[in-house]
Amino acid sequence: MKRIRVLVVDDSPLVRRLISEALKADPEIELVGTASNGKEAIDKVRLLRPEVITLDIEMPVMDGLTALEKLKRLYPKVQVIMFSTLTEKGAKETIKALSLGAFDFVTKPSSRSLSESIKRIKEELIPKIKSAVPQITTPVRPVPQKPAITKPAVKPVQRRPLITGRREVVAIGVSTGGPKALSDIIPKLPAGFPVPILIVQHMPPLFTAQLASRLDQLSALKVVEAQAGMPLGPGKVFIAPGDQHMEVAKRGVAKVIHLHKGPPENSCRPAVDVLFRSVAKVYGGRSVAMVLTGMGQDGLAGAMILKEAGALIVAQDEATSTVYGMPRAVVEAGLADYVLPLQEIPLFLQKIFLQRKVA
Repeated sequence: MKRIRVLVVDDSPLVRRLISEALKADPEIELVGTASNGKEAIDKVRLLRPEVITLDIEMPVMDGLTALEKLKRLYPKVQVIMFSTLTEKGAKETIKALSLGAFDFVTKPSSRSLSESIKRIKEELIPKIKSAVPQITTPVRPVPQKPAITKPAVKPVQRRPLITGRREVVAIGVSTGGPKALSDIIPKLPAGFPVPILIVQHMPPLFTAQLASRLDQLSALKVVEAQAGMPLGPGKVFIAPGDQHMEVAKRGVAKVIHLHKGPPENSCRPAVDVLFRSVAKVYGGRSVAMVLTGMGQDGLAGAMILKEAGALIVAQDEATSTVYGMPRAVVEAGLADYVLPLQEIPLFLQKIFLQRKVA
């Protein structure tokens, strides 16, 4: 079995050691080398031919953001996972890195225990490395000669006639690849968009605030990190804060944001399923739910409930997804009314809510 070749880049000898120890324990990963700054990393890529690079942001000689830009230009097929500090500055720079083409990010462990730090790196970093190079991680095994079992075909839904009916909200669930996907959707919606947009992006605290700030700067719509009690209104975009579930609640005739720290679902908080269930309860079929790029299947259970209520369900297609996990689950369950490439989603939303003709 071919193993995934990984280069570890960090100016801290301790961090390089922690990541190296974590990666060496996995039989599907080959640690091909380490580097202490961005310049050294670029020099080593040509010789070591890594498929994935873990990249620190703050380093001497050449920082991570500068190195990332050069790496994506020189070696566009190499996937880069940022290793970030859990600080406001680290969050801001990580969001920028994701917009520059980084595959994903992991926050640096804060525990003083080496064993706990290695354990957390294994739990958070290794799945992302394997998602970055998925074709390597599934070995091809001989298949016994048995009669073929044909799975029921999923109905082609991406070109169905537009489903009509009054829609009052958009709910979006997204994970790996989300910041880039959202930056290709939200800034392309016009001022005067007539309904609120609710987004669950799997990210820790601080990072969701920076994501909201960046999207707000790029967009005609007002984009905020959601706070408890905020009233929903047209043309406003609410991003669930890290480590809190976001729901819609009724307060008299108004609809407002409700946040809580209930148990994680699908190992996530915020979780897409939590948001989708609340949207189904408050809006029923008068909603549009979108499941975009990401690992796992968060959003599947909630999409089922929304579908039963009559909501319109949209999934991002495989070709434009960074990781075709969450949308695949929705598509293979037969829930998607539309399967769309990322670049078509802004026009699709305008057609739904503004009755604009889409070429």
